[in-house]
Amino acid sequence: MTQQSSKQGLSLKQSGIRWLLLAVLVFIIDIGSKFLVMNTMDYGWPNRIEILPFFNLLYVHNYGAAFSFLNDAGGWQRWFFAAIALGVSGLLAFWMRRTPLQNRLANSAYALIIGGALGNLFDRLYHGFVVDFLDFYAGTYHWPAFNIADTAICIGAALIILEGFMADKKETVS
Repeated sequence: MTQQSSKQGLSLKQSGIRWLLLAVLVFIIDIGSKFLVMNTMDYGWPNRIEILPFFNLLYVHNYGAAFSFLNDAGGWQRWFFAAIALGVSGLLAFWMRRTPLQNRLANSAYALIIGGALGNLFDRLYHGFVVDFLDFYAGTYHWPAFNIADTAICIGAALIILEGFMADKKETVS
């Protein structure tokens, strides 16, 4: 990159902003899966569908955040988590704009988090709760139910951590 282009930043074609297509794909899959669950399953534990000895489909509402954090806080958390989703998505889109297109790890991580955050944001604004339906368990211990958006956010966060370790390793080798 020349001195002049580094001052101006990356062009749109050179930036990771094109990875937002992955965020759109995550959003569509997430929302589609939630509407499928809502339209084909009855709500609650007695109506779970046993898939594997450690996995059920279970349609539940989550009024809180990840793993039902603040689920019973009285309603204010809906707007709090909506603001966080918008803020984080905006920040990650800004970072994508400044990240080279070739940095697949960082850009895919940002896109996964954006797609997941916007999927759950849609639920909060449209339904007033987030639709969860993936129920994993071991014996009598059940992990809190989650959805495709939550999965994308967790994978994206893990990729950001991995990318941080890889960047440290590159700096050490140089």
